[in-house]
Amino acid sequence: VKSLKPVGVVFSGGPDSVYVANAPIPRKEVVDWILGENIPTLGICYGHQLLALILGGRVKRGVKGEYGYTVLEVLRSNELFQKTPKRQIVWMSHRDAVVEPPPASIVLAKTANTPVAAFKLREKPIYCVQFHPEVRHTKYGLKILENFLYSVCKCKGLWSLTNIAQKIVKDLRRTVKDGNVLIAVSGGIDSTTTACLMKEAIGPERVHLVVIDTGLLREGEAEKARELYEKLGFKYVHLVDARKTFLERLKGVTDPEEKRRIISETYFWVLDEKARELSMKYGPFKYMAQGTIYPDRVESGATGRSTARIKSHHNVVLAHLSSLKKVEPLKDLYKDEVRRLASSIGIPREVVVKHPFPGPGLAIRVIGEVTEEKLRILRKVDEIVKEEFKKAGLYEQVWQAFPVLLPFKTVGVMGDERTYRYAIAIRVVVSEDAMTAEFAKLPWSLLERISTRIVNEVEEVNRVLYDITNKPPATIEFE
Repeated sequence: VKSLKPVGVVFSGGPDSVYVANAPIPRKEVVDWILGENIPTLGICYGHQLLALILGGRVKRGVKGEYGYTVLEVLRSNELFQKTPKRQIVWMSHRDAVVEPPPASIVLAKTANTPVAAFKLREKPIYCVQFHPEVRHTKYGLKILENFLYSVCKCKGLWSLTNIAQKIVKDLRRTVKDGNVLIAVSGGIDSTTTACLMKEAIGPERVHLVVIDTGLLREGEAEKARELYEKLGFKYVHLVDARKTFLERLKGVTDPEEKRRIISETYFWVLDEKARELSMKYGPFKYMAQGTIYPDRVESGATGRSTARIKSHHNVVLAHLSSLKKVEPLKDLYKDEVRRLASSIGIPREVVVKHPFPGPGLAIRVIGEVTEEKLRILRKVDEIVKEEFKKAGLYEQVWQAFPVLLPFKTVGVMGDERTYRYAIAIRVVVSEDAMTAEFAKLPWSLLERISTRIVNEVEEVNRVLYDITNKPPATIEFE
């Protein structure tokens, strides 16, 4: 830590309790050094509880947690909460709570259920908050973080899209000095931005793009991706048809994690075989670039030992591809930052505004076993949902809008006949970074049009449901 010469330290939130075995706790000399050097520090959620305990406060193990929106009351003026209201909405997600602050500290804020929602050491720039300022649900969270960075840590805001694009290109030129680069692309913004930055850094001669048609993509997606990259000036775009292979390996599989594992392993195998084939024709490959972004690493537990593993992310599992050196130019960026970066380097708008699509594709939007028939049904419904959102002018106003094929059939009546057909769930969320999300409060007329079209145009479906769950507690995808 000393070698980094930090101007500030953040003890982040996490899934642990300070009372569980093997909970992440810093060495005493680290905390002593921070205190001795008066380094500005911010504890968030678990970090708030951890620092309170280390500094001599008391943390009570919770039986009933506090989750969701909460009204925070700021009790006294201070640098952390400057230029924010005395009463403000924050996002809580905790079970344990600080019931007694450390000696020589001041309680800065409280909520109805948490008397010590924020505190500060009297003589040290050590601040701790129980809520999550980093999520969009905390209305003034960004301002609170800005206050910590600029008022407490005395940082300067020099980050810009121009700077970050230039830095990434410079880093790529330094890292990828020789040898061919393999990039698995999908037509989505993450892999496309990665590919374009690589082309800018080393030119098109050494960049080989591979589009794998897994059979789990949306309607015509693989061919559209190939056409996109050719228009963007890439010299080598290789399309691989692996539909049969993926479906055969997914036969009979219903467990979500098992699906993800099989898809990742199959993707690895197909990509590895293609890389071997291409190396015989174009010379050996030395690097593989991936469009991994920060939320991918958070949800798969790749950012640190204390991150709970939520899902296996496609981009992360691919890290084991053969002996190629992995390059992840976007790994520290959030989706909204990638979108702005993509716009700044001239990537077409239809790619920039395209809704995120999971690595495992439609396989995790078909609940239960994946079959060709279910995929065909889901593709039809997906096209209807996309068309209606674009007609309503709402496609760019939401983070994602997609259907999920549920693993059961329901009774219905159409005309004078009883039907027994599939049910579809529609999932639409608004978000800024995918770390948290709210279900979209859509006009009833739009939902009615979508439902009517689905049951009229897709004969295998007779019921449409709307998911009204936020993240957390649910994830955006069903599986």
